[in-house]
Amino acid sequence: MKTNVAVFFGGRSVEHEISVLSALQAINAMDTEKYNIVPIYISKQGRWFTGDALLNIDNYRNLKTLETKLTEVYMRPVYGDYNLYDVRQGGLFSKGPRVVSELHVALPVLHGTNCEDGIFEGVLETIGIPFAGCNTLSSANGMDKITMKMILNAEGIPVVDYVWFTDKQWTSDRDAIVERVEKKLGYPVIVKPANLGSSVGIGKAADRTQLIDKINEAERFSQRIIVEHMIEHLKEINCSVLGDADDHQSSVCEEPIKTGDFLSYTDKYMGGSKTGAGMQASDKRIPADIPEATSDAIRKMAADTFRVLSCHGVSRIDVMIDEADGKIYVNEINTIPGSLSFYLWEATGISFTSLMDRLVQLALRRKRETDRKTFTYDQNIFAMGGGTKGGVKGGLKGGLKGCKAPKR
Repeated sequence: MKTNVAVFFGGRSVEHEISVLSALQAINAMDTEKYNIVPIYISKQGRWFTGDALLNIDNYRNLKTLETKLTEVYMRPVYGDYNLYDVRQGGLFSKGPRVVSELHVALPVLHGTNCEDGIFEGVLETIGIPFAGCNTLSSANGMDKITMKMILNAEGIPVVDYVWFTDKQWTSDRDAIVERVEKKLGYPVIVKPANLGSSVGIGKAADRTQLIDKINEAERFSQRIIVEHMIEHLKEINCSVLGDADDHQSSVCEEPIKTGDFLSYTDKYMGGSKTGAGMQASDKRIPADIPEATSDAIRKMAADTFRVLSCHGVSRIDVMIDEADGKIYVNEINTIPGSLSFYLWEATGISFTSLMDRLVQLALRRKRETDRKTFTYDQNIFAMGGGTKGGVKGGLKGGLKGCKAPKR
């Protein structure tokens, strides 16, 4: 019997198109002798669709036309119900909703906000379906650059100096924030939305005017902003980690080639100035042109980051080397990396098909381990005898007696 694997992609995110590219790459790599693939596309408006038309990249040129070729679906937020239902069937006078597919495993290939930040993972955890990738907590911590740096700092994993604040603080206390950035970090700095990926909304500031402009730009994308010290003699290195927090391995390192001061959206997904398709299309050196000792140190730092954040599945950790002094800093983690970093695993000796197989197996193993934990007790305290009547009656009356309804 084949395993039905639901691949989720798209989403309400500025990285919507990148998610589509990554998902189609993953679907094409899966072993169809072992798995039935159920593609589930989440539109930019948050509606779910499935259908064979999703497998042709050319169909995404016109999203409205594409949706007419698909079946709109949903999953019930009921623990243990892994069915995918047809939205159009199951009205008041029907015998019940039509099941489009029974799912066994979910594979989120979603990037960015509302997708990779724990929101979607929480839906899957509510349903209880086995899924590959980080859980709600580790997804949220990994997505938010501020929280991630706080956790890594506490565990002794080096990150560059930074200042963070909210959009409301920026509106009400702009001069104080600018002063704090200049006093702690100086110039140049990098300004980033705290919870976006793919270099969206990121900019360099070399003076006060540019700092204000770049913060105003970042504020368009996020309620939380982070300003980081910019390493001027910078070499960026990426490393992927596969497994879970207790049992994982690091890939070879890559050196992405940037066309400016930092790796841009175009560098990552369009091959610099060329037309590309996904993260694997970007210009890069694999393995990275760095000493073996440096590579080993980065691979360990990536693994430590993966462990400390309690990650699962496949992630990519991006680090920065300050070539002026050789120091290495973790820049960020991508808990669902572009193209699932398959090109790094191929260079490490694991094929894309094997990578996908491992992700499915990791999902099933975590589900088995989670099911062995205790989350509820069978006893119902309301059905217990003895002093319950007096205790509950007295407790309710006593507890509510002094309470007053709020004034309206």
